[in-house]
Amino acid sequence: MFDRFTEGARRAVVKAGILALDAGRSALDADLMLLGVAEARPFSLPSFTASAADVRARVDVGDARSLLATFGIDLDAVHRRTRTGLDAPGLWSLRRSRVRPLRVTLYGPLGEIPLAMHARKVIEVARWRPGPVTGERLLWGLLADHANGAATILRDAGVNLSELVREARIPTRRTA
Repeated sequence: MFDRFTEGARRAVVKAGILALDAGRSALDADLMLLGVAEARPFSLPSFTASAADVRARVDVGDARSLLATFGIDLDAVHRRTRTGLDAPGLWSLRRSRVRPLRVTLYGPLGEIPLAMHARKVIEVARWRPGPVTGERLLWGLLADHANGAATILRDAGVNLSELVREARIPTRRTA
């Protein structure tokens, strides 16, 4: 499924998967997909004003960092030493189950994690139109489903959603 993804879009999805694995989640959901996009920044949209720290503050990624910090362990330093190169997008694949077509799983050297319904919708919307799947398309997928909470996280982080939708050229409903 990664065949049409740009390098930046792949990096964002892989980052989200690694975050989900690190947090001990049973599935990759849209909130971590948004955090992956915020950290990878697979686009240059001035209206995407939320920093990765802004999004991270609004997403539950577990508390391993602060717990280990009380023991003097820097989790980021441990990851840099033990995971060098394992986050390379080329080492990861995104596949749909042949037996269960609604099940999409991200596979990589650090493990595998299925996409939850809302994260799968992000990928489906991003792949809907022909052409490459870019960071803007991932944003479209995130903002197309109001139930996934991505718009709320971005709005709370100070992003002007109307401007972001216009700048990213995200299709909107037309009213008569």
